[in-house]
Amino acid sequence: MERRAYAAFCANIPNKKCCVTSPNISFDEYFSDKSLAEENIHVLVGDLQRIKVYAKLGFQIEQEIPKKVWDAYEQLVELGYHKYVIE
Repeated sequence: MERRAYAAFCANIPNKKCCVTSPNISFDEYFSDKSLAEENIHVLVGDLQRIKVYAKLGFQIEQEIPKKVWDAYEQLVELGYHKYVIE
């Protein structure tokens, strides 16, 4: 989500500097609420896809997505984590 916010800011307000931050929590803390864990994975998958898609549409700046990250995205989609994936 931070990368999407940063990318959108840079694409739409290129002459200003931007700093995006979030709470300093661990991965385990982020997923500590087991009732939200599955939803958080759906959100993460959708956000990653938008980093790629929205850059091509000009809504965000381009950002490199490492192959192993995109491979993980594809595996998660195959496992059913596609609630927020754009068709």
